[in-house]
Amino acid sequence: MTESWVNSAERVGADLHLELSGPGGRRAALIRALREAVRSGRLAPGTRLPPYRSLAADLGVARNTVADAYAELVAEGWLTARQGSGTRVAERAEPLRRAARTPVRVPPPHDRGPRHDLRQGAPDASAFPRAAWAASYRRALRAAPSEAFGPGDPAGRRELREALTEYLARARGVRTEPERIVVCSGFAHALRLLFGQGAGGVLRGPLGVEAYGLDFHRELLAAAGVRTVPLPLDEHGARVAGLGRERAVLLTPAHQFPTGGPLHPERRTAVIDWARSRDAVVLEDDYDGEFRYDRRPVGALQGLDPERVIHVGSVSKSLSPALRLGWMVLPERYVDPVLAAKGEREAWASVPDQLALADFVVSGSYDRHVRRMRQRYRGRRDRLVAVLAARAPHIEVTGIAAGLHAVLRLPPGTERSAVKAAAWQGIALDGLAAFRHPRSPMTAGEGLVVGYAATAEHAYAAALDALCRALPPE
Repeated sequence: MTESWVNSAERVGADLHLELSGPGGRRAALIRALREAVRSGRLAPGTRLPPYRSLAADLGVARNTVADAYAELVAEGWLTARQGSGTRVAERAEPLRRAARTPVRVPPPHDRGPRHDLRQGAPDASAFPRAAWAASYRRALRAAPSEAFGPGDPAGRRELREALTEYLARARGVRTEPERIVVCSGFAHALRLLFGQGAGGVLRGPLGVEAYGLDFHRELLAAAGVRTVPLPLDEHGARVAGLGRERAVLLTPAHQFPTGGPLHPERRTAVIDWARSRDAVVLEDDYDGEFRYDRRPVGALQGLDPERVIHVGSVSKSLSPALRLGWMVLPERYVDPVLAAKGEREAWASVPDQLALADFVVSGSYDRHVRRMRQRYRGRRDRLVAVLAARAPHIEVTGIAAGLHAVLRLPPGTERSAVKAAAWQGIALDGLAAFRHPRSPMTAGEGLVVGYAATAEHAYAAALDALCRALPPE
């Protein structure tokens, strides 16, 4: 017969599962179970075990059975017992080791993975506003009604949708109301909801996309059976005049990713006119609309026609990608289909996190954090530009008026070798070619996409120094 115990004694404070089985009675079975728990590491050195009475009651054995088992394990050195300290796992008791270990190969310095993270798209993780977020979390939990802790509304918490309605109108020029906002876990989740699998999605292809963008998004769309049609880029953004029979177009109008720069005003108007004439829709990826430095903020494209633009945003750049919180601002005709695609219950975005974000926005903490990070990232950008001007003046730096990355323009034929040189210097970054649509010509030229946000402040100077060593000579 096998018996088990899951400790719930208040004095222990941790759960432990023991199985009493095998020959020799309960005392012997308990001794074997405790030895195995120590060997396997489930009972770490210093862990306090429950008192005789508590363990005996939980296991349904005599108190003396537990006392005798403890005494034997103390004698063997597995446990220690001191007056006032209780019975604990001995500090010298070691977990079971494998009989043979695989030798660990120590790679050369350049093969140990990146020392400097200059990849695009990642904010400074060390700058997450822990104290302010914790305060919002506490306030949100205290104020939340009991029903908030039941099954979640697929539209998202009303508190967050109301907060976003006010914030997006004020900061991004978005025209909407809470009923038209659906909370999601980020832009990729929004694409999955909008395009689904096969013909069952809310939207269908073909989908116009910018010739340069995230390959992850293209792969997600391809997996859903959506054909993407690349639109050429120039200094004014996507050439939307090339749109024809596509049913939708995906753009980054505030700051083209990754080349930089806003969509020209005439093209913003033109793409709205195209959507109206074709009964099509524009997907607006507002991935870093808050971070602008040398120009006036570019309002959301959605403000030109809320019935023709789906505006998608998230906190992945402004706060942290770990929060997994985003939103879709939808034309009225798409609200019900998106909610149907999402399901009857919220399965992605944490409700307590939604409540905390709502408080974070309403209290003004979000605005303060964004302003603080805008200043920090601008300083990072300025240092990058200054170092390159001093040490590599032949390298043109573009796309720096906004966002969290810059594009370093390279001479033809040097991008691949520069990416390899950067890897040798311990730098993680990408070349422009990594973002090019496979059916698009290399219209953006060659270059490196350098993120300046993720590297820790104390390591930034060393990262820039390594970057300069990786650049091709004049």
